[in-house]
Amino acid sequence: MPLFRPADVHAPVLQQFSLKGKIAAVTGGARGIGLEIVRGLAEAGADVALIYLSNKEAAKTAADISAETGVRVRAFQSDVSKRSVIAETINQIAEEFGHGRLDIVVANSGVCANVPSLEYTEETWNNNNSVNYDGVMWTAQAAGKIFKKQGKGNLIITSSASALLVNIPQTQAAYNASKAAVVHLAKCLAVEWTEFARVNVISPGYMMTKMLTDQSEELMAKWVALIPGGRICNAAELKSAYVFLASDACCYMTGANLVIDGGYTLP
Repeated sequence: MPLFRPADVHAPVLQQFSLKGKIAAVTGGARGIGLEIVRGLAEAGADVALIYLSNKEAAKTAADISAETGVRVRAFQSDVSKRSVIAETINQIAEEFGHGRLDIVVANSGVCANVPSLEYTEETWNNNNSVNYDGVMWTAQAAGKIFKKQGKGNLIITSSASALLVNIPQTQAAYNASKAAVVHLAKCLAVEWTEFARVNVISPGYMMTKMLTDQSEELMAKWVALIPGGRICNAAELKSAYVFLASDACCYMTGANLVIDGGYTLP
């Protein structure tokens, strides 16, 4: 079966961007980039399952976005690093929240730690990879099984500009390598799943999230100096890109990696 094509490719363009009636799930959706993804998908009309690990405000956050947008937004606690746990959550979302359907899954959960490469232990290496790489695979696998059964689905993976270069001056080999790995994983899945799903990636540059705001002003200044755009991005500036990939506006796009970094990876 060929890659999905909408019934009317000549539909007005803004209509193609609508997610009204779609069921979406976002891992790492309670804060940072994930929170803005949840908000963006909801603003575009989708009902969204916000998946979180430990954020105590997740349920309130979901309720607030639901009230703001007029669609259903519900928080689901899970752990992407555990294959059986995230699979159970994804299935629960499809069956209960989606009434038997799941259209869009965003594998967004991620962690980062600065560790000199000669000092990694099995534990510190796994702390990054179990979420950033394994967690993406287990989320994708659970979603893919549902998409195959449905005959249609859409997976979006959050990687990083760190997949394309080595950040300085911080030492984060595990993070960089895991982000590079998921870009290639997405390409593999895109080819393998063409009969029933699209798979694409967004690779953000430096974002004004807690991962950055906890850093020193000196380090922030060094990073800004390396960005041709001259500033660090607000995570809200990414939500429209996720809506684009989640929508029928780009049905022929699969296996792509959208780099949104203010030109950081260009020099």
